[in-house]
Amino acid sequence: MLFAIIVGLILGLVVIVVVTNTMQQQKKKLEDERRREIIKFRAILDETEEAIQNTAGIPLSQEGFGILLNRELYALKSMLELTPGNKDVKNRIQQVQTKLENNDFIAGDAELMTLPENEKQLIGIVQGIKKFRLILRSEHGKGRISSEAFVREDKKFEKLQLRINIETQLKRGKMAMSKNMTGSARQYFEKAIITLDKQNYADEYIISRKAEIEQLLEQITQDLKSANLDDVKKKQAEEKDDLDALFAPKKKW
Repeated sequence: MLFAIIVGLILGLVVIVVVTNTMQQQKKKLEDERRREIIKFRAILDETEEAIQNTAGIPLSQEGFGILLNRELYALKSMLELTPGNKDVKNRIQQVQTKLENNDFIAGDAELMTLPENEKQLIGIVQGIKKFRLILRSEHGKGRISSEAFVREDKKFEKLQLRINIETQLKRGKMAMSKNMTGSARQYFEKAIITLDKQNYADEYIISRKAEIEQLLEQITQDLKSANLDDVKKKQAEEKDDLDALFAPKKKW
């Protein structure tokens, strides 16, 4: 009888240990999952705040700012669900909601943006555009913005990115022409033409820039023809001088 009681107690302890260990593992698993979720939403928050601060200076519209602020709001609310009672998160939620209600941001227009001359600034703008377009795709893919809003905003920055690309190639080509680097100039202009031809639409900007670049390429072709003709004439003149010298009457001394 005593042996049976001891065995029962041992089995009971084993069961308690197994159950306790399982519960602890489950609790740890849930806590690890919660930490991972917090880290994920923190990353979304940091990325969105950087885009809102807009250090690159891309011209975000009111709708664009609204998309970013709503994304930040989503991340904050998700964090609050994971950390109930977090006062800092609650305060930030209130701040973002106030910004959205008051349109507290300086909006711009991508189509009217004046491009800077400095290429480093242009590179920063392109990087900012790429980040914003990635956010747009992500929000659209998760169903948090409509297809209409996505297309409207994405198209603006697609056109701005194209404009920066073409203006940069055009500027480099003209600079190469001014330095008589005809081969390099042609490469820049041809690259710009290829980029313009790849577009599946043709607006006023594309039509006018394509006409300008084609004219510059034609000018290069004519200049090369003129240069080749001059070389031929020069070579013929030199050959004539050589023949004249060869068949000229010899002087008598």
